[in-house]
Amino acid sequence: MSKWIESEISKIGSVVSGGTPSTSVSKYWNGDILFVTPYDLSRNRVAFIEDTERKISREGLENSSANLLPVGSIILSSRAPIGYIAIAKKEFTTNQGCKSIIPNSDFDSLYFYYCFQFYVERIKKYGEGTTFAEISKGDLELIKFPHPKDKTEQRQIATILSTGDAVIEKTQAAINKYKAIKQGMLQDLFTRGIDTATGKLRPSYQDAPHLYKESKLGWIPREWENCEMGKYISDNLYGPRFNAKDYHINGNVKTIRGTDFTKDGDILYNKAPKAQLDSSLINSHKLEDGDIVIVTTADCGLTAVFKKPINDVDFIPSAYSVKYRFMKNVNPYFIKYFMTTDVAIRQVNKYVRQGTLGNLPGSDILGFNMIYPNTDEQNKIAERLLTIDTKLQTEQDFLHKQQQIKAGLMNDLLSGRKKVKIKENQMA
Repeated sequence: MSKWIESEISKIGSVVSGGTPSTSVSKYWNGDILFVTPYDLSRNRVAFIEDTERKISREGLENSSANLLPVGSIILSSRAPIGYIAIAKKEFTTNQGCKSIIPNSDFDSLYFYYCFQFYVERIKKYGEGTTFAEISKGDLELIKFPHPKDKTEQRQIATILSTGDAVIEKTQAAINKYKAIKQGMLQDLFTRGIDTATGKLRPSYQDAPHLYKESKLGWIPREWENCEMGKYISDNLYGPRFNAKDYHINGNVKTIRGTDFTKDGDILYNKAPKAQLDSSLINSHKLEDGDIVIVTTADCGLTAVFKKPINDVDFIPSAYSVKYRFMKNVNPYFIKYFMTTDVAIRQVNKYVRQGTLGNLPGSDILGFNMIYPNTDEQNKIAERLLTIDTKLQTEQDFLHKQQQIKAGLMNDLLSGRKKVKIKENQMA
């Protein structure tokens, strides 16, 4: 088992500053040499960087203070902002917003990539106290980081963490795939719908124009009704206003605020605060399963379907959201998904009153142009989208779990609290 020590970055490797060729000389640009900037690092989601938005030419390299640096160097954004980190997978240069560390032979690049990530606040601290936060080469060289003295142990730790990253990256790719599938489904399902006789999407308007009719929302299936959303709403009401002192940990009702919604339109029931209110006020605003709640301030148009958690108190919407109760022949999830389509978002943007915070009057929502297939088709459309959302949620839950596992591993392995076992045949 190797000994753990702390080393200054100047001992870990050579620190090199960046430079930029003149932007007024076109022949210095659009070459084949990577030109890394903080912007490129901010967009990079993995340990290694192998492409950049801009590239410079050999002539640009020779006529500037930029340096051509080797594969395996660690790149750190040293301003605007401080703390983005990556390892070069190709030879590269950087601008002045980055510092690069070329590790000495006793130090593993991937270990120190994770180490710098974990201790990034140490780095950021050296850029504080100025209008434009920036860390100098000299300051960066003095920062100390803990590490195993033995490079083999460094590599073993990096391998464990990179294995976790591979799982996280694969899961994120699955999430992105499902999101793309869902977006395509939304477009198809809310323009073509589902032929309930076959269970399949109708042919497109271009392939079967006789199946469609013109409406205020464009071409829609002949069977669909196009009318104002309010036609099928039986009840709508803003949440009540009450004094902040009425909030109480042992209250008799929870109030759903805009901040208690996820961006995907799910309600965070555990996050909603309790209040102690008169029962008559609660009863007039109480949410029932299947009610639609739409946020009307800040995240205007964000829509959720209410479903009361088991063994919880009653819920009401806040004063900045509206409860809509639709008629029995309307599937509330169909409404929720419609509100995420481009055609609904355009209507939200049309009616929002701009100010310090955007405001969408609940009465305007009643006038939204809406499509109503029959109940059976609504159910089939909602079912397909709920299925893809279930897959998305499963992947997102797994991603969160893996991120927690990785955070725990970083805390244990990069502090030296938990040692890794090195077999004799692995020793350098």
